[in-house]
Amino acid sequence: MTLSIVIPSHNRVDLLRPCLRSVIPFAPAGTQVVVVDDGSPNGIVSHAAREFPDVTIVRHERPRGFCAAANAGIAAATGDIVEMLNDDTEPVAGWAHAAVARFSDANIVAVSPLILQYGTERIIDSAGDDYDTGGFATKRGHGVRFEADGNYAKPSPVRAASAAAAFYRRDSLIRVGGFPESFGAYFDDVDLSLRLGRIGEIRYEPASIVWHHVSASHGRLPSRALIEQQSRNEEMLYWRNASGFNRWRTLPRHVAVLAGKAIRRYREGSLAPWCTGRWQAWRRMMNERAYSARFAGTPF
Repeated sequence: MTLSIVIPSHNRVDLLRPCLRSVIPFAPAGTQVVVVDDGSPNGIVSHAAREFPDVTIVRHERPRGFCAAANAGIAAATGDIVEMLNDDTEPVAGWAHAAVARFSDANIVAVSPLILQYGTERIIDSAGDDYDTGGFATKRGHGVRFEADGNYAKPSPVRAASAAAAFYRRDSLIRVGGFPESFGAYFDDVDLSLRLGRIGEIRYEPASIVWHHVSASHGRLPSRALIEQQSRNEEMLYWRNASGFNRWRTLPRHVAVLAGKAIRRYREGSLAPWCTGRWQAWRRMMNERAYSARFAGTPF
């Protein structure tokens, strides 16, 4: 099986260069590396990517967000397997071989590597992701020190894979529609994983190790706009993936989750942008349902 590695980037060339320096020497022979320049100022991402031979460059003239950049990279990919890789990550030797080997099982649609927090003593950022049907996602093992004989030392099925470094079967990505571009960024990988999980299995592989410069893209103190975006996407994630009887069964838990989150946001002083994000999600989902109903010829 052939591999394409897709690296969306906007303007952090200080991170992109170390990422490419770690990817190119350790990638399997014949690997295609695609850098998606998502409207970087003066094309600085494209210029940095050209410093590395044989890198495919896809450029957006204006920023379109992570999901659009990811889908553009997938469209340009030629490999059977596609790895989405953040520009603030640095894989270690053998990371791709261990993950790609998992796809010998035809039921595997995605593989989540072991993502460690850069600059720490092997503190886990994500050992795959999980999703509670009440409407929230969590990173498995987040903040826990990785031990060779610990809870996260063995491969296992997981609910979701973090797109910071996840591997996907390309034809499965295309089959489920790729990344949800309406999200822009955040929780998009969980939404994708839930769709992929309906057609196959997502696997966590601890022998595939990637270091992640945590919070490098937006800093450790999120802005009001970021809180709104994350809140909006988290709510959209719930409504996009809870349907029919399952929706009514999980709705009481979802209401409880919202209440708990609202209390926490109030205490943090970020209740207003959090509520704004939820309202944006509900309004968008209602508009999408109304649009679909109108063109399906059925009453909303």
